[in-house]
Amino acid sequence: MTVRASPSPRSLRESPSPPAGGRGKYAVKEAFLTLQGEGVQAGSRAVFLRFAGCNLWSGREADRAAAQCNFCDTDFVGTDGPGGGKFADADQLAAHVEGIWGESGEHRLVVITGGEPMLQLDQALIGALHARAFRVAVESNGTIAAVRGIDWLTISPKAGTEVVQRSGDELKLVWPQQGIDPADFEEWDFGHFLVQPMDCADRAASYDAAIALAMARPQWRLTLQAHKVVGLR
Repeated sequence: MTVRASPSPRSLRESPSPPAGGRGKYAVKEAFLTLQGEGVQAGSRAVFLRFAGCNLWSGREADRAAAQCNFCDTDFVGTDGPGGGKFADADQLAAHVEGIWGESGEHRLVVITGGEPMLQLDQALIGALHARAFRVAVESNGTIAAVRGIDWLTISPKAGTEVVQRSGDELKLVWPQQGIDPADFEEWDFGHFLVQPMDCADRAASYDAAIALAMARPQWRLTLQAHKVVGLR
């Protein structure tokens, strides 16, 4: 018997209406088994499912300087990564995720990211994953409203963008970013406020800036990219 994961109360709160579900094929850059490296759930065994495509950057280096998000450290272009491909429907993709997870039926977690996952994620896929006893975690830039039924929602706002998804489980601020004031987010409806040092050429300076923010504003907690520290994908 399969067990349907229960959506968290936060994920059911009202937000601007997302596009309707059932949008056909899913383009996946990569999907693999790992440990979640960031945020409150860091260290949890998870299938990492990365959708192709983003609404803030094309993914081409030639476009980076002019992109709304120009510090992305991820390759989300195409479907040629490990476990990537195009999937005809939600059940096919959910079965692919289950195959990557393996036989264990306990504590199943899939982390859906991108690029921007809300360009493709729909309730059909969430339902197919829940039917296979997966908790569904999503990492989004917040410029597209979240689909209902997500079990753990992380929003990472980018400077100069309009964030419409202002509730969730954790707000993760990559820091430092010019044009962002952390105080602007502190009344939003999130359970956790996290500051993550930007992965950039001057890593030491970004660590210092993130630590300084957490020290000055105790609502924020420092989070690190643990998967990079220990050498996981």
